[in-house]
Amino acid sequence: MRTCANAPPWAKPVAVVAGVFGGMTIMSGGSVLLAEAARQAAGAYVPFVVWFNTLAGFSYVAAAVALWRWRRWAAPLSLAIAVATLLAGAAFGLHVMAGGAYEMRTVGALTLRFSVWAVIAAVTRRAMS
Repeated sequence: MRTCANAPPWAKPVAVVAGVFGGMTIMSGGSVLLAEAARQAAGAYVPFVVWFNTLAGFSYVAAAVALWRWRRWAAPLSLAIAVATLLAGAAFGLHVMAGGAYEMRTVGALTLRFSVWAVIAAVTRRAMS
């Protein structure tokens, strides 16, 4: 695997945050998908958003590894995560506009996820250029 020379000092702390974020995403989404009590607590969750977030959590962990090891594929993977999250957000928006039930925290969660990964993608790409 090719690495980029001279990883910036922020790469490993960002990798840790991304990895923890990914692990928490997998656990929270998985609990809603697999446990009745968690589904009840989630309220009017949107199943495709929960599935997307849970599966995306594995990509977060992969991106964290790439950032930690400062691999060239960290930037495109981070960008792919941001774009996929934006597309999931657009689909969620259509769901809401069609009158589908949802929780307001889903809006915040998708916004946070997109923002985090867009920033990671931008700064990683810039640092690797």
